[in-house]
Amino acid sequence: MDLNRREFMEAALAATLLRQDKGERPKQEGATVLNPRGRVPVSLLVDDSTCLVNLAHYCIPQFAHVFPDRMKQDWRKLPREIPDAFVRKFGEWCREHGVKGKYSVIPFPAMVGWIDREMPGWTKRELEASLALLRDFMAKDWDFTPEMVTHTRVIDPKTGRALEPYDESTMENWGWSQKRSVDELAEYLAYAMRPLKNAGLPCQGVTSPGGFAGKNLANYSQAVLQSCRDVYKTEIPFYLKKVHTDGRSVAPEVLCASGLEGGDPKAVVSIIGCTGDWFGGWDGLEAGSVDQFITEDLKGGRLPQVIAKGEPAVLVCHWPGIYYSGEEVGFKILQGVVKRLRAGYDNLLWMTFSEISRYWAAKELTRIEKAERGVSLQAPFACPGFTIRVAGAGIPKQPIGLKEVTSPSELASGTWTRTPEGVVVCFDLPKGASRLELA
Repeated sequence: MDLNRREFMEAALAATLLRQDKGERPKQEGATVLNPRGRVPVSLLVDDSTCLVNLAHYCIPQFAHVFPDRMKQDWRKLPREIPDAFVRKFGEWCREHGVKGKYSVIPFPAMVGWIDREMPGWTKRELEASLALLRDFMAKDWDFTPEMVTHTRVIDPKTGRALEPYDESTMENWGWSQKRSVDELAEYLAYAMRPLKNAGLPCQGVTSPGGFAGKNLANYSQAVLQSCRDVYKTEIPFYLKKVHTDGRSVAPEVLCASGLEGGDPKAVVSIIGCTGDWFGGWDGLEAGSVDQFITEDLKGGRLPQVIAKGEPAVLVCHWPGIYYSGEEVGFKILQGVVKRLRAGYDNLLWMTFSEISRYWAAKELTRIEKAERGVSLQAPFACPGFTIRVAGAGIPKQPIGLKEVTSPSELASGTWTRTPEGVVVCFDLPKGASRLELA
């Protein structure tokens, strides 16, 4: 069917906005960059979280105003609060079992109140204690991000008021973001990050509520890079937009790379989730099962598929479903998943999103060249635990200044091992020029 001129221009614009720019890529020869310490990264994405507020209780009626035929959940039976006692219980268990990831902190959750000002329905002291729990305890194992401003209605950064009309076009999850410019999106993202900064919370990237900017990915990538650098001076920002539960790759996408040989290198990383929310659902009303992640025989489910490819396995959950109205159904499922992963694998490495982003940026953007006795490297970003394999004819000789270990499973920074494919070396990669020599 022929397209008229307007339809053609709209189709061309949509294709352009979805085409994300990878940017510069350096030459890499003489060595192959492997996963960190030769392991498969694992991480947990916690969405719809914030201080005190159970987002599901407050957002469902706002969603129902826009989509009355689709939103039938009985939000009144959901608790208004997810208490800090549960945050601490969750955080302590995760630390004990090595679980790390990303934890959203929505700054103005469903317009209930601002995390850096007050949260009506809770005392100022309760809000301050909740922020202290995140800042002093949770921040050691979790990256924090805003999940835009409200996760419901779009707020005008100039007035602080929700946009009108109150319909799909002015909701963060749906229409508003799809045709915004880089500068418009960056302004909104910066507006979302500033309350976290005011509250003393670190922030390494952003999380997309629902379909935010899903049809505007090229502009969104640039806006994340621009806003994170402006507000937090983040060296390697990340964002979470995509979730692939099928056979598509879930390797992080390193985008908008530039200035790699200069003093101000830039890149942004798109982290991709690999599961659905099979914990307790975004509303805390839809229980899943451990088997959807990994079956009892440790062979079925989504996670073995991803781990077999060596790509980061990012599990997706929502805070209301982890708490599940105090029944903790999602939390119990997480405990079952972690137990099975421990039983089935000895090559996993739990990482935060910022750690994964830094590694993938270094993996793809470090220039590697053959040298007389090894390889030379030019790294735009420093990276701990950088792991490379250098092929060698005959018996590989010992890298200078590194300790030999007997197998790849023992790799840590400052060690190396022999494999049939060559010497595998794990070290802390410095920013700038360096050289790995083989004696």
